[in-house]
Amino acid sequence: MPRKKKIYKKKGNVIKDLTRKIFKILNEDSEKFYNYKQIAAKLKVSDTDGKTQILKKLAELTASKKIKEVDRGKYQINEDRKYSVGTLDLTSSGNGYFMSDDYEKDIFIPNINLGKGLHGDVVRAYVYKRKRSNKLEADVVEIIERAKTEFVGVLQKNKKFGFVIPDNPKMYADIFISENKMNGAEHGDKVQAKISDWPENSKNPFGKITTVLGKPGDHNTEMHSILLEYDLPYEFEPEVEKEAKNLPIEITKEEIAKRRDMRGDLTFTIDPKDAKDFDDALSFKKLENGNYEVGIHIADVSHYLQPNTVLDDEAFDRATSVYLVDRVVPMLPEMLSNGVCSLRPNEEKLTFSAVFEINEKAQIVGEWFGRTVTYSDQRFAYEEAQDIIENCTLSNISSYTMPLDISIIDKEYEVSPEIVEATLQLDKLAKILRKKRMKKGAISFDRVEVKFHLDEEANPTGVFFKTSKDANKLIEEFMLLANRKVAEYIGKHQGKPSNKTFIYRVHDEPDIEKLASLQNIINKFGYKINTNTRETTSASLNQLLSDVNGKAESNMIETLAIRSMSKAVYTTQNIGHYGLAFDYYSHFTSPIRRYPDVMTHRLLQHYLDGGNTPKADIYEEKCKHSSKREELASKAERSSIKYMQVKYMQDHNEEIFDGVITGVTEWGIYVEITTNKCEGMVRIRDIKSDYYIFDEDQYAIVGQSTKHLYQLGDNVKVQVKKTDLERKHLDFNLIEE
Repeated sequence: MPRKKKIYKKKGNVIKDLTRKIFKILNEDSEKFYNYKQIAAKLKVSDTDGKTQILKKLAELTASKKIKEVDRGKYQINEDRKYSVGTLDLTSSGNGYFMSDDYEKDIFIPNINLGKGLHGDVVRAYVYKRKRSNKLEADVVEIIERAKTEFVGVLQKNKKFGFVIPDNPKMYADIFISENKMNGAEHGDKVQAKISDWPENSKNPFGKITTVLGKPGDHNTEMHSILLEYDLPYEFEPEVEKEAKNLPIEITKEEIAKRRDMRGDLTFTIDPKDAKDFDDALSFKKLENGNYEVGIHIADVSHYLQPNTVLDDEAFDRATSVYLVDRVVPMLPEMLSNGVCSLRPNEEKLTFSAVFEINEKAQIVGEWFGRTVTYSDQRFAYEEAQDIIENCTLSNISSYTMPLDISIIDKEYEVSPEIVEATLQLDKLAKILRKKRMKKGAISFDRVEVKFHLDEEANPTGVFFKTSKDANKLIEEFMLLANRKVAEYIGKHQGKPSNKTFIYRVHDEPDIEKLASLQNIINKFGYKINTNTRETTSASLNQLLSDVNGKAESNMIETLAIRSMSKAVYTTQNIGHYGLAFDYYSHFTSPIRRYPDVMTHRLLQHYLDGGNTPKADIYEEKCKHSSKREELASKAERSSIKYMQVKYMQDHNEEIFDGVITGVTEWGIYVEITTNKCEGMVRIRDIKSDYYIFDEDQYAIVGQSTKHLYQLGDNVKVQVKKTDLERKHLDFNLIEE
């Protein structure tokens, strides 16, 4: 028998979320009107005190014209006001913006109008024009769906209660914790708290502590805090590990018989030096007709990861591996990700392959897709493959000795002439493929990655930058080729869209307004972009990225250029990939770390077996989930980098650094240090030489007496004023000359 809803009978009970509940009733049918008794009946409120609360709230909402009294004591939603549904985007200042498809621009919401809405919540808001400025503002009247209810923060504990102070600056309200809901947490502990209630008359939400993480500043505590803040797990449940451990991993003769046997083909992997999972390998063979057979071999994760299992459910929930500064949180348990599925050298592996016949001009003259069994002859780090590319030539191929200083096996060793030749030929083909792609309008975002030298306790001892060289681009081009050709194989039929359900990785064209904003900023540096056509936009963006390369403003302009781009997402609705200049593109090459690749493998095999197209709706929902999880993982990665940058700067507060102004706001300027890419804020109140105010049009702050400008892109000198590890924030003092 279902439980009855709670009936409010005792005097003094406060009806929770009364405004939201009244709006929900009135919104069910905007043409219908209700009296307070009907609303009370719908809310299962029968006591006098509860009905009084409803009457008072109805009077309050009528006075503010959020609802209207159409007849004496009869209330209706006020259709004269403009209500819209959208999402909240809050700022660290406590104000927010309302994002809705009903409006071209985001609409400002002052903090007094947030109506207890939190960042990312789906809300209903009343949109109006301010009398003086005539600008649009919004007022949240109903919270439709919470984006999240769990927050990481530090417990400030009193005798009988406490408050969790959230780490996230966009969470403006501390969470009240009663004495019996502290879960053993002590004062000053970093914890995760879940909001359970937010009473109508309370400034703070009420909650309970679900996880005690440790003491702030402890490295593991902070890394786990970052993961939990973005709803990302940091360990597997025992039943998941157990199922992975019990998987049959023997490669049987019966299984080999079902596959194309490519164990005899020269095969090798090229990965980062510290990689533990190898989900892709390349094979190379010269054909009698002078062409080359190149195989892109991918770990056959879908052989082991079967639908409707605990293991598959967990992989789908995670959807992606997460790469923090000091660790990888894998999508699959280590037994799979680093073991049975990893294409380790000198081991037979089950793979899913895209095999191409390619001529000297890098033209594809034949293709084959299917399940294979392979054997990797060699594992290379990018540095090792790069050394071959830089120091060997196709005209003089002989055994090559790998230098000790870049060797991943801690000794000099000989590389066979066959592998040297394969590496050089693949590099040659990759460069032709890349040149063709760029000519078609692909955009070259070869961004510098910030990396850290860490000691045994994961403390940063140095900062270095990782750049993409020929060896990286070799692997990139053949992975792009496999992803593109798999998508074309399913997505096209006789030159037209096939309408088969498939997983595409799509990237829409840039937003025109964002490109205009980018143009305004880069004008100051003497750069420009031409947005007349798709072709001129791509060409001028590439020229811009080339022109800024190596300059002080490069990181800032590259970041702004990326922000002008649309986000790449997973979907069953193909619109092509603008950034890569591909009409068809999928993700096929990394099923160890991306769940969409697993779905791609399953669908590809389904069609190879002659299966009919399944319904797209289920896959579209899975695509949306995967895109969302990917975005969260990316935010967690950036947060871990920011944390490590702040930690690194703690030991450099005596030094003066050269920097470039990367952002200007009404409360200060952001400065990025040139040598290590660490970014911090110089607050206007800390600049003593003059009284500065924000000039939005000039992207600058202006001294009122001297008229001196500190403008976006200016070179300045700074010194560390304060490091805040918990908030992952740096404050700088400006060294004025």
